[in-house]
Amino acid sequence: MRRGIWGGIVVLALLVAGAPPALAETVVEERAQRERRALPLARLFDNRAVSDDAEPGAADFDGSGASLSARDLVAAGWLPGRSLSIDAARLRLPDWEPGKPDNMLADGQLVRVRGRGTALSFLVAGTGGTARGRGRVRYADGSVSAFRLTAPDWRSGPRAAQAVTLPHINTRGGKRAERARLYVVSVPLAADRQVTSVQLPRASGGADLHVFAVSVRAAATGWTGTWSASSSGYAAVGPWTDRTLRLVVRTSVGGPRVRVRLDNTFAGLPVRIGSASVAVRAAGAGARQRPVPLSFDGRRGTEIPAGAQAFSDPLGFDVPADSDLLVSFHLPDTVAAAPVHHRAAQRSYLSEPGDHTADGAPDAYTSTLSTWPFLTGVEVGGGPGSVVTLGDSITDGVGSTPDTNRRWPNVLARRLLAQDEVPHYGVLNHGISANRVVSDVYPGDGVSRSTGGVSALHRLERDVLAQPSVRTVVVFEGINDLRWGATADQVTAGLREIAVRARERGLRVVGATLVPCEGEARCTAAVDAERAAVNAYLRGPAVSGAVFDAVLDFDAVLRDPTRPARLLPAYDSGDHLHPGDAGLAALADAVDPRVLRAG
Repeated sequence: MRRGIWGGIVVLALLVAGAPPALAETVVEERAQRERRALPLARLFDNRAVSDDAEPGAADFDGSGASLSARDLVAAGWLPGRSLSIDAARLRLPDWEPGKPDNMLADGQLVRVRGRGTALSFLVAGTGGTARGRGRVRYADGSVSAFRLTAPDWRSGPRAAQAVTLPHINTRGGKRAERARLYVVSVPLAADRQVTSVQLPRASGGADLHVFAVSVRAAATGWTGTWSASSSGYAAVGPWTDRTLRLVVRTSVGGPRVRVRLDNTFAGLPVRIGSASVAVRAAGAGARQRPVPLSFDGRRGTEIPAGAQAFSDPLGFDVPADSDLLVSFHLPDTVAAAPVHHRAAQRSYLSEPGDHTADGAPDAYTSTLSTWPFLTGVEVGGGPGSVVTLGDSITDGVGSTPDTNRRWPNVLARRLLAQDEVPHYGVLNHGISANRVVSDVYPGDGVSRSTGGVSALHRLERDVLAQPSVRTVVVFEGINDLRWGATADQVTAGLREIAVRARERGLRVVGATLVPCEGEARCTAAVDAERAAVNAYLRGPAVSGAVFDAVLDFDAVLRDPTRPARLLPAYDSGDHLHPGDAGLAALADAVDPRVLRAG
């Protein structure tokens, strides 16, 4: 029997270790039998989660006769057998056929999974409560890694972590206006190893863990993020019908190829992109040269299902470093709400009716926008990878002069371009104004005026771990939690969880102390005492190197030495909370580039 190259290597290793030849052969044969027992996920489906609204009793997802609505899934763009991109993972939906098995109850089954990447992503939901369990990943070299999988309950799980929310559930008695949710959860993989199979958990605690899809999230080899922004909420817009958005974004690093990422995060409905283009900006909405069309899977446009994302095809295009790009896309249908990054600190443009993605002249763009809808990333070919700055309004650029790219991550990006001590990393700004570490400002689904984002803990996967070729994350957040009543212990626990999860994925994690804000209405003496406690934790010897790889003392950079509870007046934007241009530049200038070096 052929055992293949890896089987031969294992036999040789066992023989070298002194194992008898018969034992070595037995180990290889047992492994081969185990891998033969692994089956594709769909072959293991044993539960019916989806029913037709006209025949709700044909499925029983949770043991009480309740199920997901096939009609609601189709309305969200979650079509049977469709491949969705969520958090940079490609997940193939089951061929939902009402009344037929479409998921499996995790109970230690061995699933055939192939690939090499950074994480294993699951489309899951719990029934009967949040379901948890431990599973194992097997690799081609014979090694095994363990993981812990958590599937929030489909009816009571957190809104902020959902992949999609559906407006109804079906019961034996008919449709009920109660929301249902599915979740995408990822777990880390051993670096640079080929996955061959996954042993699913046996759920504990009385809840059932349902698995609909699983895939390896491939590493974004050959791509570096040059610009990014977080979806901070789902807001009413326009409505826009047959309009073209022309969004202005500032690159950090350059490259010879480009692709863009559009996200339909938090949405309940799909959105159709008619066409899209990219150009280097001249001034205003005008391009230096005729914009170059982008494609999606070879087509000029695409539909993005609710909660999913779309990447454009790689395009040969010379992206200059530290320059403005125009990313334009046409919305042929009516769009009344959109995922947005609310505080762009940058003017973008909205056209008169029609597809104006190919226009080099600015004439059709007669209105301006102060947000970035849908667009969440621009990547360039090659490069050494990126640094993510995870933060709140100070990182977002509130307090800086609009349209001048004086946010501290912009200044840091220019500093990295001008030095040779570390690689010229891309710098991705994932600051959200009003954001918090441990609580959600935007609840996570539905149209809302709240655009402070879900918590840093809830957005960590999307905004950091799933970013292309990320090497280092700088975490500078927590003052909003304290200003709205959280304790220092709650904030430090959240920061610690962020660091642990990021380091599990092989990232370098850099913390930053919280800067003073005396004089702002919510920055009371009690809040400052909690801020001091957070900073004492971050400066402690047990943190630097044990939880964080390094800590930046931003508090020491910006505080007034004669009154340490407030910003130095020269750095204050005027509201006593946000640094102005000079203060933001001082933060960037205080970062030793060597602190950011990964590996």
